[in-house]
Amino acid sequence: MTGQSASETLIEVFTREGYLRVEPSVLQPADIFVELSGEDIRRRMFVTQDAEGAELCLRPEYTIPVCLLHLHGGFENPGSYAYAGPVFRLRTGESGEFLQAGVESIGRCDRTAADAEILSLALQGLEHLGQRNMRVRLGDMGILNALIDALGVSAPTKRRVIRSIVSGRGLVGLGGAESGGPEHPGLLAAIEGQPPEAAKALIEDVLSIAGIAHVGGRSASEIADRFLARTVDRSVLADEARRILDLYLGISADPDTAAARIRALARDAGVEIDAALSTFEERTGFLAAHGINVANLSFAAAFARNLDYYTGFIFEIHDVTRSHERPIVGGGRYDSLLQHLGASAPVPAVGCSFWLDRITQGASVDNGR
Repeated sequence: MTGQSASETLIEVFTREGYLRVEPSVLQPADIFVELSGEDIRRRMFVTQDAEGAELCLRPEYTIPVCLLHLHGGFENPGSYAYAGPVFRLRTGESGEFLQAGVESIGRCDRTAADAEILSLALQGLEHLGQRNMRVRLGDMGILNALIDALGVSAPTKRRVIRSIVSGRGLVGLGGAESGGPEHPGLLAAIEGQPPEAAKALIEDVLSIAGIAHVGGRSASEIADRFLARTVDRSVLADEARRILDLYLGISADPDTAAARIRALARDAGVEIDAALSTFEERTGFLAAHGINVANLSFAAAFARNLDYYTGFIFEIHDVTRSHERPIVGGGRYDSLLQHLGASAPVPAVGCSFWLDRITQGASVDNGR
């Protein structure tokens, strides 16, 4: 099966289930992808400029363009969209243009039912492409966020914890609390959570306002670099919070077993995450209602997809007959994304993408949605 025929097959499946096919513009505003998908995507985008000098890129993925189309294209909530077409990303040893297909469900307030529908539709689509040997991996950013909040972790430290988990490092570099307070607490508070470039610019501005151009033979830029180096990983976890998070991240089982273990951990730790767990268990019920054998699903608390905008349910589907670890489908819930793109309030949204080159030809080295 070719990528094009696979696209046509998936679109037939999606439209039959009530998803409207859309085709966002190939040219997209570049800054949005860097801001919402993480800095790593910048080096993989094809970038150009319009006549006014605004930076544009060839769309590196479909989710953000579909959300922009929903916001500005006159569509009403809720909206269910399907797409299939080329996306463009620099990939070592491979073509920078490849086919992607998928669905996005925007505006449905029955979140757990919508989550289950998306995973069910992903499995249904793969079956129509002849995929029979699939392994489904689940995660839940909602439980992780609820647990971190219940442990009283500060907002800056929470950002670093989640960033570290998403990057696959776990809690490395986020050890026990240091004795004594940090130097220059006001400046640290001002730059906490800022991108390195913005933090450095702020430090240089402070030095300039103070009339400091050189200290000990170092320029203002060099001083800023050294200060940033000293502040890396200053946000630390309290020992007890780290212990509980380590226990949570070690949980891996089918959804029902995982829920029982997480409940026991929360009870023993004296933290309240019942709402997030109830959402998890309700979703599992809807998955079963779709005919999915939940005992065959694999939940891993440490699993987090490598895009910054996921807020809840996440999943990947792998072909177990292949030796590579790259997913052939991936997706999840991103309830904050549309507000970042201009909506007046958070909008419930969930979706998934199919990597057609992996399905029809083999593995790709790219792991972005």
